[in-house]
Amino acid sequence: MTQPTLSRSANIGARAIEDALDSYMTEFGAITRRARDRFARREWREMRSDAAKRLGLYRRRIDRLVEEITPLLGDRLHDRMAWAGMKAVYSGRIAGRQDYDIAETFFNSVTRRVFSTVGVDQDIEFVATDFSSPPSQSVGAVHRRVACDTVEAGVDALLEGAGLGVAWQDRARDAALAAERIAERVEAAGWRHPVAALEVVAVPFFRAGGAYLVGRASSTGDLDHVPVVLAIRNGPSGAWVDAVLTEERDVSVLFSYTRSYFHVEVDRPSDLVRFLKSIVPRKRIAELYIAIGFAKHGKTELYRDILDHLEGTEEVFEPTPGTPGMVMAAFGMPSQDLVFKIIRDRFPPPKQTTRREVMDRYRLVSRHDRAGRLIDAWEFEHLAFGRDRFSEEVLDELLSEASRTVEVAGDTVVLHHVYVERRVTPLDVFIRTVDERAAADAVVDMGNAVKDLARSNVFPGDLLLKNFGVTRSGRVVFYDYDELTLLDEVNFRRMPEPTHPEEELAAEPWFGVGDADVFPEEFRNFLGLPRTLRAAFVDAHDDLFDPRTWEAIQQRIAEGEIIQILPYEERRRLRHEAPVAA
Repeated sequence: MTQPTLSRSANIGARAIEDALDSYMTEFGAITRRARDRFARREWREMRSDAAKRLGLYRRRIDRLVEEITPLLGDRLHDRMAWAGMKAVYSGRIAGRQDYDIAETFFNSVTRRVFSTVGVDQDIEFVATDFSSPPSQSVGAVHRRVACDTVEAGVDALLEGAGLGVAWQDRARDAALAAERIAERVEAAGWRHPVAALEVVAVPFFRAGGAYLVGRASSTGDLDHVPVVLAIRNGPSGAWVDAVLTEERDVSVLFSYTRSYFHVEVDRPSDLVRFLKSIVPRKRIAELYIAIGFAKHGKTELYRDILDHLEGTEEVFEPTPGTPGMVMAAFGMPSQDLVFKIIRDRFPPPKQTTRREVMDRYRLVSRHDRAGRLIDAWEFEHLAFGRDRFSEEVLDELLSEASRTVEVAGDTVVLHHVYVERRVTPLDVFIRTVDERAAADAVVDMGNAVKDLARSNVFPGDLLLKNFGVTRSGRVVFYDYDELTLLDEVNFRRMPEPTHPEEELAAEPWFGVGDADVFPEEFRNFLGLPRTLRAAFVDAHDDLFDPRTWEAIQQRIAEGEIIQILPYEERRRLRHEAPVAA
């Protein structure tokens, strides 16, 4: 291969990467824009298909770019000086872009693919952003402000200008009901001044079967703020406001790491994230980027959070609370709400899965509708930390149980493949540390989680308490994926009646059992609950022990039904006098 000069390599490479970024953002934007029409036409299956297609865009575009840039750079492909120059040229090229933050991560993805970088390389990566402040001016405001002579009139104006392309069932009715909810929230907050304006993101958010106007209400002089999210549904007789969310907790759940990503068309992602942060201040910047579809940049922000945390503490990685997993080794820092999970080299009986199958299941979860019940796991490669940041217990376990993945090089520990998740409290730990009422609520919500997963075509496999966790908002989620499978791949059976007493007493089944066979009646034996909590679960979810419950959901899925799982509580829905139909 020919070898262009360093200067020419830097310019050629920087231009090729920016061109590829433009191509990616164009495709990303086209799919995102389609969500509006999908919602208006109630094309829920197509909306789900678009979500899956958009998720795969990034990897495909990076793969193609590496193929394109290899002959362009020739012998300079692995020349770090050429890439250092390329980074400088590229930084100058993206300074005027609205998506400069996404552009930096895009460059990092290319260099890490070419060099398989271990840890970070300041010279050829944007470890921290090159810009201490946004390098370009916003082309427009990310939100619109509607002055409120009355809250009802303000809500009506928002609905009228939402641009959803739908007919409303009764816009005036919905505006009045929504205004009542907002007034109740303002009164409860003890505002001394009336609502002066509603400020919402200028474009709607779309996900699954819903559209959302996301913003806040502010008082005179902007002295007070409360979140305001209008959740809108669409049916054959028109669209309606289904719920109003005015509590930070509810909006946080809407943007949760247990949900699929929104489709929202925005020129300047950083401005949108900054506005969302004002509504849900406890949310990580990383999670907000991920929630609006920029998962790769969300990972960049998450890694920066991890590095900042390490610089600000002398804590070490310690084992996470709860029962150790047979498939994954888990650890984290006590004051950080993240868990690091590494696949073990070997799995003890009765586990019969493989490393590849475990990775495939995590990949399935990342692409599937998580229905608010599956934790998104962020996959990293070649992370490097100081050896002194690991407790002896954690390091000994990693080196003895995951030596295929973990390497010690001098004073550095390299994690060649690791999943990072938000920390939750294991359900078996939770019920031992709270009062009986809270414990009963949690185990009942565990049953709700199982049903939500089933409706989204997921069967968790293991229904053991240790595989479920309780989030900061109090919701029960599932986080152990090594036995997870699609519901439509499971054969739910009723236990056959024994024909002889000897069969009933036999240690092994007297009937044939296929790999996909599941006997719901046996779930009772694996709950592992104290008597009172077991009674609470059975009272609420006795139907889970009946194969017909599962088969009925399978039938609905087989018939092509998209079973909607609302991302808010029933009590947040509006009390419409006239019935509405999905």
